[in-house]
Amino acid sequence: MRYFKLTIAYDGTDFHGWQIQKNKPTVQGEIVSVLRRLTQENVQLLGAGRTDAGVHALGQVGSFRTQSHLSALEFQRALNALLPPAIRIVEAEETGPDFSARWSAKGKIYRYRIYRGKVVPPMLWRYVLHYPFPLNEGAMKDAAARFVGMHDFSSFAASTGSEDDDKERNMQREIYATELKRTEDGEELWFTVHGRSFLRYMVRKMVGTLLEVGRGKLQPEDIERLYEIKDRSKSGPTVPPHGLFMVRVDHDESYRLS
Repeated sequence: MRYFKLTIAYDGTDFHGWQIQKNKPTVQGEIVSVLRRLTQENVQLLGAGRTDAGVHALGQVGSFRTQSHLSALEFQRALNALLPPAIRIVEAEETGPDFSARWSAKGKIYRYRIYRGKVVPPMLWRYVLHYPFPLNEGAMKDAAARFVGMHDFSSFAASTGSEDDDKERNMQREIYATELKRTEDGEELWFTVHGRSFLRYMVRKMVGTLLEVGRGKLQPEDIERLYEIKDRSKSGPTVPPHGLFMVRVDHDESYRLS
């Protein structure tokens, strides 16, 4: 048996998220379909994270095992030849049996893009939230810094739909670093967050809360209060998915074959 790691980029606009769903186009489903054609095996592809419908990726990671004799480079070339152009295999590597895209992940980086100009260029509208109105970006940076550390993110996550399940979930998450900055051209505001793992809609809720701070509806010090009250109705709205990118997944380098 052989083991492979794929680094994957995709435009999530036309997909119902990463995870395979019956009768709906998904990123995982497209890749699995091609892998099964190439190997003639019932290949299973594990992803580092489940991006939602409309969310994009620059560095999603997938892993699979196979008895195929194809090399990593041959897998990469064949997948890119057969996949829709909205999905690209950026890199393919052969690994040892202990590597798992999900369970070996040490951290993930997400970025949310907010376009601040008056008119969004047509080639960008699929990838940014347009907000041309005044914002107190200094207060937003103060608030963004308060996400760093180990906190209960109950106020920043989607409900499972069941009160009992919500009570049993571990809502503690560790954020390693955050950054809120303007791009060099001054047209976009980027919120980048690096953490061990994330709850569903967590980054989009964080961005919605930062926008409320920028509007003056919340104060930076309210972030600590939101950790305490554990009430998602008191934080900002969940911003749309199309401005969100999975930038990178970090793994222990021990998976590399010598």
